[in-house]
Amino acid sequence: MTVTDPASVALTEAAARARGNVAAALRLPELHPDAFPLPGSGNTWRLWTSLAVLGSVDLTVARAVEPHLDAVAILSEARAGGHLADTDSSNGDDEARWGVFAAEGPGARLVADESGPTPVLDGRKPWCSLAGSLDRALVTAWCDGSTRRLYAVRLGPTNGVAVDEAAWVARGLPDVPSGPVTFTRSEASAVGPPGWYLERPGFAWGGMGVAAIWWGGAVGVALRLREQLRRREPDQVGLMHLGAVDAALHAAESVLRGAAVAVDSGAATGPAGSALALRVRRVVAGTAEDVLERVGHALGPAPLALEEEHSGRVADLQLYVRQEHAERDAAQLGRQLLDHDTDREVLW
Repeated sequence: MTVTDPASVALTEAAARARGNVAAALRLPELHPDAFPLPGSGNTWRLWTSLAVLGSVDLTVARAVEPHLDAVAILSEARAGGHLADTDSSNGDDEARWGVFAAEGPGARLVADESGPTPVLDGRKPWCSLAGSLDRALVTAWCDGSTRRLYAVRLGPTNGVAVDEAAWVARGLPDVPSGPVTFTRSEASAVGPPGWYLERPGFAWGGMGVAAIWWGGAVGVALRLREQLRRREPDQVGLMHLGAVDAALHAAESVLRGAAVAVDSGAATGPAGSALALRVRRVVAGTAEDVLERVGHALGPAPLALEEEHSGRVADLQLYVRQEHAERDAAQLGRQLLDHDTDREVLW
C-alpha cells in the first residue's frame, strides 16, 4: 500500500495524531469527509483505501471509525429504499456518533416489542463496541421467534441502556471495549422491514470494508519487518519472509481492488455479493495471519516483549481478524457455491 496523494497523506497524519484516542478517532469522518465516500457510490476503492490507511496507522482508530461509517451507509441505504422512518432516532443529528450492534451470542437475546406506538427493546446484546462512547446505534433484535429486525436506538441510561464495560479484558484493542449491553424498555425506531439488514447488498459491502482494515493492519505489522531488515544485512531467511509478506499483501490488495470494482458496477449483490464477501474476507484474513506468523518468525521475541507499539499492533490485529470466522466462513462459502450458481465466470 503506497500512500502518496495529498488527501491520503493528510489522513495518515490525522490518524497518527488520533492514535489510541477514541474520541479523536470518531472526529475523523467529520474532518475528512472526502476520504470516506459511501460504498457502491463509484468510489468504493477510495473508501477502502482510507480504512486501510487507518488500520496501518492504528487499529484502535480504524476500529472506532468503521462502525460509525457502516451505520451511516446503512441509514443511507435504508433512506434510498424508502425504509427509514422520519424519527429522531435516525434522522436530524448529523453530529451523532453511531455504532452497529448486530452480533448474537449464547445466553444473550434482545427482543423487540412492537405492540405499542413506539417499539421498545428488552434484553442483552453481546459485542457492543464503544457503546459507552457513542450517541446512537443500529441494533438488531428479534421481532418474532425466527426473524431479526434492525432498530435505531438512542444510547445512554435515560433510554434504559446499560453498558457493561468491565467485561472487556482483551489484550488486543483494549481501548475499544466491546462488552455486552442491557436494554430495558429502550425506545427505538425500525430501520427497514424484518430481515432487511442481512438481505441488503450493503451487508456484504460492509464486511469487505472491514477486510480492508485487516489488510491495512497487516501492512502496519509488515513495516516493522522491513525496518528491521534495513538496519542490517539480512540473511536468506529474512529475505524469504520479506518477499513472501510482500506477495501476500499484494494478493490481498488485488482481491480488494477487484471487489471494489464489482461493488461499484452492481455485480456484488444477492448471492454473488455474499459469496464475494466471504471469499474476500477469507483471502485477507489469511494474509493477515500469514503476515503475523512470518513477521514473528523473522523478528523473534524481542519486538513482542520490548516494543509497546509493535506488540500492540500484533495483539490488535490478532483480535480484530477473528471477526472472520475462519473455517466456519470457509464452509459457508462452500455451501453457497453449491447452492447458488454465482461463479459461472471462474474457470474452475
